[in-house]
Amino acid sequence: MSAQAARAPSPQPSSLLRETIGPIAVLTLNRPAARNSLSQAMIASLHAELNEIRDDKAVRGVVIAANGPAFSAGHDMKELTARRTDPDRGRAFFAEMMTACSAMMQAVVHLPKPVVAAVQGIATAAGCQLVASCDLAIASEAASFATPGVDIGLFCSTPMVALSRNVPRKQAMEMLLTGEPIPATRAREIGLINRVVAAGTEREAAIALAEQVALKSAYTVKLGKEAFYRQAEMSLADAYRYAAEVMTENMMARDAEEGIGAFIEKRTPTWRDE
Repeated sequence: MSAQAARAPSPQPSSLLRETIGPIAVLTLNRPAARNSLSQAMIASLHAELNEIRDDKAVRGVVIAANGPAFSAGHDMKELTARRTDPDRGRAFFAEMMTACSAMMQAVVHLPKPVVAAVQGIATAAGCQLVASCDLAIASEAASFATPGVDIGLFCSTPMVALSRNVPRKQAMEMLLTGEPIPATRAREIGLINRVVAAGTEREAAIALAEQVALKSAYTVKLGKEAFYRQAEMSLADAYRYAAEVMTENMMARDAEEGIGAFIEKRTPTWRDE
């Protein structure tokens, strides 16, 4: 072996890992030494994987998990601070990062498949935002959640968008204004997560939940998920008008005809996802 080869640096591990378990794609944040902070590279990787999964018919659900003691500490503050030396003091980079992160979070919401967070540790700021952006969330009893930007003079404005769409206003404001972490049990009480499980079992529980949804018609899940988020932004009358249109369209689908027929005939439906 040459001296040059001997000095060659070891390849850096990917900041995002992907594993396939049956019909479920498991995306694992893999920057444990940096508390899985959402760097520019990790945000781009997550968005790219979500775009690829969108049109992959073999994938019927997604689990977002993390390696190490923290789920995610939010934005990479060292990466952001390094751009303070730019001629504009980092303004353009900050805008680019916030826009990219917001687009990735919306990709989670707009993905036509269920996305389940598996939270093993603390999820703060944009890490909490990622959990709130997922359709469902399972947390370890050792997990906790916070939007502590206010403690460092940086209000968690973008995490606020997802948080305030998951929990009551007073609870969201308390988290945003105090920055204090809340335990998993409290997060479940206010609706930020679905279930609390024993430490070390959250990933398996999240996969099991995703697999449960994966047994349904993919067409119906896609239609329903899109309708859920769209109607939530409408007035009551508009929401009912829109939902009635969705129900009518859904009734015309082959899977609805099959599912209703199977229910009447007391048999298991055979989905065609159409």
